[in-house]
Amino acid sequence: MLITLDNVLSKDEVRQFRAHLDRAEWQDGLKTAGTLAAGVKQNQQLDESAGIAIELGNHILRRLGGHPLFISAALPEKIYPPKFNRYSGGGHYGAHVDGAVMPLPGSHGTLRSDLSATLFLCEPEEYDGGELTIETAFGAQQVKLEAGDMVLYPSSSLHRVEPVTRGARVCSFFWIQSMVRDDGKRTLLFDLDQSIQSLTPQQAKGDPDILQLTGVYHNLLRRWAEV
Repeated sequence: MLITLDNVLSKDEVRQFRAHLDRAEWQDGLKTAGTLAAGVKQNQQLDESAGIAIELGNHILRRLGGHPLFISAALPEKIYPPKFNRYSGGGHYGAHVDGAVMPLPGSHGTLRSDLSATLFLCEPEEYDGGELTIETAFGAQQVKLEAGDMVLYPSSSLHRVEPVTRGARVCSFFWIQSMVRDDGKRTLLFDLDQSIQSLTPQQAKGDPDILQLTGVYHNLLRRWAEV
């Protein structure tokens, strides 16, 4: 399932983020590249232990905690602290698949990457290129969203960032371990939850059909969740 979430951050919040990020000390992205990624990665990243990276990342997590569509789509169990990257001057990230298991910074825990997220922090007209191209069962899909919007997609997907030929592409990115690791099951739960939310306002309070559908949703979640 590939889904976009509008207005994770407001335009004002994006402006505040950019005020910090535009004067931040960016590092060569190769410092965090694995053996395979080193040959296809050309970008800059913010040191994830930097105070501003932690502060901005925590702000994103607070916003997501109150975003119903994110909760419904991701069913998050763990979230990797948001990181930040910048592409300019031909910067790109060739085709790759995100690592399956990642150590969580500042702890002895790990995270299974079920979903990948990219939160755009600049407007599409600020740069040329830079599309996030994701290979799906229905072919390649290119994503280039408005500032403050975010895309969620399976971490198992082959994906790439196209070369940025003008301006700079600034984003936050991170990974989610879902309570339901199977993408097909998670998609079914999402579709059912969205249908229940759409139908509920049209029915009387305590409608037996809505109650039954809600019971089906929770019983499926109970069967499939790994918590």
